[in-house]
Amino acid sequence: MTYKTGPRNLITDIAGLRVGNAQDAKLKSGSTVLVGESPFTASVHVMGGGPGTRETDLLAPDKTVQQVDALVLSGGSAFGLDACGGVADGLRDMGRGFAVGNVIVPIVPGAIVFDLINGGDKAWAVNPYPRLGRAALNNAAQDFALGSVGAGTGAMAARQKGGLGSASVVLPDGTTVAALVVVNALGSVTTHGDHHFWAAPFEMDAEFGGLGPDPTGGYTAPDPSHKERAMGLHASTGANTTIAIVATDATLTKTQCHRLAVNAHDGMARAIVPSHTPLDGDLVFAVSTGTGAPVDHAAYAPIGAAAATCLSRAIARAIYEATPAQGDLIATYR
Repeated sequence: MTYKTGPRNLITDIAGLRVGNAQDAKLKSGSTVLVGESPFTASVHVMGGGPGTRETDLLAPDKTVQQVDALVLSGGSAFGLDACGGVADGLRDMGRGFAVGNVIVPIVPGAIVFDLINGGDKAWAVNPYPRLGRAALNNAAQDFALGSVGAGTGAMAARQKGGLGSASVVLPDGTTVAALVVVNALGSVTTHGDHHFWAAPFEMDAEFGGLGPDPTGGYTAPDPSHKERAMGLHASTGANTTIAIVATDATLTKTQCHRLAVNAHDGMARAIVPSHTPLDGDLVFAVSTGTGAPVDHAAYAPIGAAAATCLSRAIARAIYEATPAQGDLIATYR
């Protein structure tokens, strides 16, 4: 049976989820937020050697908090973690958060990519990321742009400009699985020659050009990194990361969400070569919006497989949808 994408081919094909982007063209950076109509179950798994995160410890299966109010993906390296604070402020004003007595505390984990050396003006007097985080929350909607927007505004992969990507799939039983990703990787998303995506075997409806897999096949040494040369840095500086969210409307426990994040990393490794290096901060959040009885192991298996495939596709879409802007250090795929 051939699977189909959701109607938008976005993570917002999962009912109740919305995504907001905010960016600053001069800064060449931005923030992205995933928020639900109500709190959702979430966990995380980190496989990169250099992550930058906020409140990810509480997403471990053994920690008390079971649900969160939003997830943030942001540019800005360590400065970008303050985007989570902007989102938390906005949610508090909406009356959203974890109740502690008569106090409401929004739970907003997040992760960042390094985009401080990308041609943008980073000489700010006041950290811009709380503002960008709150603006992204205010912009949250079912329809949102991909490519050089939000947290993907100033992202770069090894050979092309990076970006924000998303993809979805509907399983035969009606379950929707989807991914949202910011690609700022050390590795390359394309094979030798830069035409064919590593993720091509999983493409649906020509969503990233329809060229198909590289007909030459085989595993070859990577082409030289345009990103490394343009930034004037050696890869050992660790200015790389791919951060993602996978989600489903199936009802998963927090432990199953952790497993979903683990499974989704397979999709990252299929789409970016190499992945999960000591010099990347690669991580995946996993979200369940379901409210019924949790699925059993047999029903979970195709959900985990679909999460990996959606993430591969979302990674390729991020690169394919990137658009050029003044001051870019490397070219876009197109």
